[in-house]
Amino acid sequence: MSSEMHTSGYRAASALVNRKLVLQTAGGRTARGPSAHPRFFTGFATAPAAAAAGLVALADLARTDFRRTGRTADGRGKGGMGSAYRDPVVTGDGERLRFESLSGCCGVYTRLDVLAPGLDGEWFDEGTTNVDINPALYTALTRVGAGDPLRLSVGPDDLTVATLDGALVEKRVPLPERWLRGLAEVPAVAAEFEPRAQLGAAEARAFFQRLQAGPAVRWVLPAGRSLRASTAAVPGAVCLPAAHRLAPLRPLLRFARSLRLYGPQVAAGGPAACSGWELDLGSMRFWLMLSPANDRGFSGEGRLLDDLVLAPPGTGETPDAGGARGADRALIDAGLIAGLSAGASVLDIEAVAARGGISPDRVRSALAVLAGSGRVGYDCAEAAYFHRELPYAPERLAALHPRLAGARTLAGADAVRRVGEDVEVLSGERRYLVHRTSDGRLGCTCRWWADHQGGRGPCKHALAVSISEPSFAVSPLPALPCSSPAVPAPAILEETR
Repeated sequence: MSSEMHTSGYRAASALVNRKLVLQTAGGRTARGPSAHPRFFTGFATAPAAAAAGLVALADLARTDFRRTGRTADGRGKGGMGSAYRDPVVTGDGERLRFESLSGCCGVYTRLDVLAPGLDGEWFDEGTTNVDINPALYTALTRVGAGDPLRLSVGPDDLTVATLDGALVEKRVPLPERWLRGLAEVPAVAAEFEPRAQLGAAEARAFFQRLQAGPAVRWVLPAGRSLRASTAAVPGAVCLPAAHRLAPLRPLLRFARSLRLYGPQVAAGGPAACSGWELDLGSMRFWLMLSPANDRGFSGEGRLLDDLVLAPPGTGETPDAGGARGADRALIDAGLIAGLSAGASVLDIEAVAARGGISPDRVRSALAVLAGSGRVGYDCAEAAYFHRELPYAPERLAALHPRLAGARTLAGADAVRRVGEDVEVLSGERRYLVHRTSDGRLGCTCRWWADHQGGRGPCKHALAVSISEPSFAVSPLPALPCSSPAVPAPAILEETR
């Protein structure tokens, strides 16, 4: 996967001085347009110790490669900020601040939502940017106590703006495509989740005390006030792949009111799946999301691809009133929805559909387009999308889906044709047959399908068929997101071991 250097220029280094935390910003888009150093909020964090601990947890996650336990993304020990560390992405919507980050291995996503009760101050703008979390600030944040007032500024404060002469503090870090693709894929995966279990504060701490780290896949499901574990999937269970990846939650348990678990629908004995773990911190929420395996990132899940290429169910080949079809129409709708959602804290699909005069299915397809370009996130606690635009070059975001680009190339080269009940795709010197599987998906004779059986999204040949032969590619039954090879039949355990 390609990677290039990304440079962030800050007016100054973020600092915590005299109980005043100034988080410097770099780049992004606001309600007023692009901004080199947006200023979102100035006021107080009403729960300073929890807010500081949440930012420390984000920083720890961003520099951790969970494939090498106890090591950072660049191979150094956890004690130092490595060169591969990427600053959090922050979205301010006029009510709350959302800090997002992805682990160095791209297999764990986390978000700290500082809600309206957690902020007391003045809003200046809305949008998304990077904020500087540097080693000196990290150390200072670890020393914030519960009784310490914390004045918070997201963006240059008045003093900074007035005194700096334009010199910048620059950070240059590698920005891999898989990191960007992971941030784009996460909302589509999370949108498939449903709440599965909730533990009180004491029960959550007891669960973590029993929990043993390791790469094994376990499943957990409600059992009274607690959870019981299974070695394989059972209906209603939440997957716990590689339990050591829950480590960022441990320092925050002292602030937690409850722990909520989220996951997709699973069948008995089914494959490993993604899962969501949310700590309710009162005026904040800390959200952690796991990929299905310790060595697997979110970037290759392909959950968006069917939505990006297919028309909503039932549309077939019939153009709408404007003459647009399938993915082209979704692109048009995405522009409409982006305009309608500007300034909204969350995106209500039914409300947006009514305002735009389009169907909810068209809204969902358009949201897939927006997610694919990093322009929306998903909040499971509110079961709603939220608007954000990643503060990176648009050309980088446009190239996040190489399988889709390959499919469009094949479709444009007339490489797709019907062969009896199947469809043949000529790719290079090879011919592949795309067929419909027993569960309604499009299968293929290529190596990708043989290796993943649709568990990481469709191959480029199936996508090319969806583009060129939409009548053949009738809406498939939705695959469980982020699936892995099946595991043995369930064996219920009484404790998490």
